Amino acid sequence: MQTIISALLYIVANAVGLLIAKLVIPGFQIDFWSFILVVLVFSAILAVLTPLIRKFSESSAKPLMGGIALVSIAVCLFLTNLIMAGMDMGGLTNWIAATVLVWIGSLAATFLLPPVSKQARKYYDKSYKAPK
Repeated sequence: MQTIISALLYIVANAVGLLIAKLVIPGFQIDFWSFILVVLVFSAILAVLTPLIRKFSESSAKPLMGGIALVSIAVCLFLTNLIMAGMDMGGLTNWIAATVLVWIGSLAATFLLPPVSKQARKYYDKSYKAPK
């Protein structure tokens, strides 16, 4: 149950970050109908690439260690933009701005969502688990 809640919070945090970028950056577009799929693809790419980028940074590029999240988000935005027809980042300036906004939005959501997670877990435990 904890793994499912963590995965959902991760996806929601990424959705918040992408939504903020979509709303704030002119030219950064995600189609309404593609938004959920873009979030899922972005989250999957980020989940796979972040550990790889971290491992590479530890061994070959120590200066990247402080900005692993930003580098990972930038790479994942670029790849998601290549893969998804419903997403258009615009130009280089939008890509850089989107990287920062997605990072800030995801970070904020990560800090704000755990209380919601605790409440959901309490509700689940109370409603669906058999008494001992």
